[in-house]
Amino acid sequence: MDKMLHVSVSPHIHGKKSTTGIMLDVILALLPASVAGVLLFGLSALWVIATCVVTAVACEALFNLIVKKEQTVGDLSAIVTGLLLALNLPANIPLWQAAVGTLFAIIVVKCIFGGLGHNVVNPAITARVFMLIAFGSMTAAVFPAGVDATAGATPLSVLAKGETVQLMDLFLGKCGGALGETSALALLIGGIYLLARRVISWHIPVSFIGSAFLLSLLVEKGDATAALAWILSGGLFIGAIFMATDYVTSPTTAKGKLIFGIGAGVITVLVRFFGTYPEGVSFAILLMNIVNPYIDSLCTRKVFGGSKK
Repeated sequence: MDKMLHVSVSPHIHGKKSTTGIMLDVILALLPASVAGVLLFGLSALWVIATCVVTAVACEALFNLIVKKEQTVGDLSAIVTGLLLALNLPANIPLWQAAVGTLFAIIVVKCIFGGLGHNVVNPAITARVFMLIAFGSMTAAVFPAGVDATAGATPLSVLAKGETVQLMDLFLGKCGGALGETSALALLIGGIYLLARRVISWHIPVSFIGSAFLLSLLVEKGDATAALAWILSGGLFIGAIFMATDYVTSPTTAKGKLIFGIGAGVITVLVRFFGTYPEGVSFAILLMNIVNPYIDSLCTRKVFGGSKK
């Protein structure tokens, strides 16, 4: 009996990647979008990024100190949260509002629930929704230097009116929006890096963007150019690649990831075309985060030797 085989829950094989290494890869993947944001929107974008990152690290360190918990800032997750939130903010947002949003993400959404690995929803996306509700500056249209802003409307607002937007401008980031979401090219470079490093899989980004494109194509009555403009606009790429793929708040199985991505794509399109907000990515990811435990339960694999129930 002393040599009895004991079966425990997975995982049974540990990889070489550490939490710090994964977070470092995410930071590196976000650098193209960060650099593009600074080049497009100027030094104000850099100040927003710096404010969010510094506030995130300071809040987590201070929280751990107050509750006498081992310091966790070394895992770089606070930097990732701060950077992601910054890239989802307008370049001209008051810095105190950026700091308040970051504090909410770190303290309320992450640390109070136990820190990394215990949060129920994505801290950055939840903080963005909080800021959308709390601050009117979040909905103000901000345009890169040299871009005609006389119309005063973001690409999503233009498309909602039935007007056209240049696809190349959307791809390169020559349009209004949050400082890190406008350049689809920069975001794709980061996404390819994460896929190459096997930090994320293709399931959520492809199913998220793909379902949003197909539904937009349906609503636009087969106009592929208009449907492509919809998916290149707003926060769809940064949401699908960097936020919906969060390890803690997304499914663990391939089937679950596809369900999660499709669900997020459907909700995004419903909000964009039929809701009161022009953008639905943040709400879509947040809602799918909430139902994620049920998706995992539905798609969990039966343990070898276990019952069918």
